Amino acid sequence: MRSTRVAISAAMLGALALPALSATPASAATVPTAATATLAVSCHNLPPLPYAVHTKAVTIRSRASSKSTALGVLYKSHKFSVSKSGTWLSITDKTTGVKGWVSGTYVYRAVRTCLD
Repeated sequence: MRSTRVAISAAMLGALALPALSATPASAATVPTAATATLAVSCHNLPPLPYAVHTKAVTIRSRASSKSTALGVLYKSHKFSVSKSGTWLSITDKTTGVKGWVSGTYVYRAVRTCLD
């Protein structure tokens, strides 16, 4: 049992050390030229990403409550627009024409990652 732990520990340390050993030294790293530096655009100035369904389907409700009447189902493939946002979103499903509320837990904007 102890030899198994030692073997697993050695394998893990080797796996962690391998990327560090294969990395190029800082002196060999390329320095961006002025042409590539000017092409970089700050992603903070870009418009927000669109709303998307982040699950297979979401129930469209008559009010902003999980206990309210179900009016329809919003699938990932449906086109929809959002008119009010918060924990519950007021949406119009353009594919079926149903208007109602969906939970912001499952329908939200994706987060843009800025690498400034």
